[in-house]
Amino acid sequence: MTNGEPALTGADLDWDAAAPSFDDEPDHGLRDPDVRQAWASRLRSWLPGRACDVLDLGCGTGSLSLLAAEQGHRVTGVDRSPAMVDLARAKLAGRDAAFLVGDAAAPPVGEERYDVVLVRHVLWTLPDPARVLRHWAGLLRPGGRLVLVEGVWGTVSPVGIPADRLTGLLAPLAAHVRVERLSDDELLWGKAVDDERYAVVAGV
Repeated sequence: MTNGEPALTGADLDWDAAAPSFDDEPDHGLRDPDVRQAWASRLRSWLPGRACDVLDLGCGTGSLSLLAAEQGHRVTGVDRSPAMVDLARAKLAGRDAAFLVGDAAAPPVGEERYDVVLVRHVLWTLPDPARVLRHWAGLLRPGGRLVLVEGVWGTVSPVGIPADRLTGLLAPLAAHVRVERLSDDELLWGKAVDDERYAVVAGV
């Protein structure tokens, strides 16, 4: 999303229809080796150094799931779109990964618990982020962490969730919260961006 484009929410989009071309965006498909390496390096700094269980919510076609799996982690991905999940399964065929069709706000994982809940560009689309964050924190094992990549897009009708609001929502849930600004790293996006993009790593 760039400045001047109409504001869209996740509910406005047909994600099944978007799935075939979803990876055409540089930061979605990570096809450019430099973009891919930039995300791999960030992910390595956000995830534990040891092999762990990662729940990738709103996983899309599984690009971040693949990076996590390549770094030795066991991944469960959840996405509302069956077409996205099919692409993720194909992308990670043979890896230690499983993909489920379901709601990122209430993932269908039963009593399973994880070391990391990883979410990119999903929370801002949900109507009650405070409730969702509480639920996600409850999916973590003791000492687990939330890794949330979010931002604010657009100037005329901006959409998203500012970093200060997200850290405020996390304050009652997290023992420590770190914000990492991402806007000035062109390699992550395949282009220069002038909106607010950031990651929050929150230990609970």
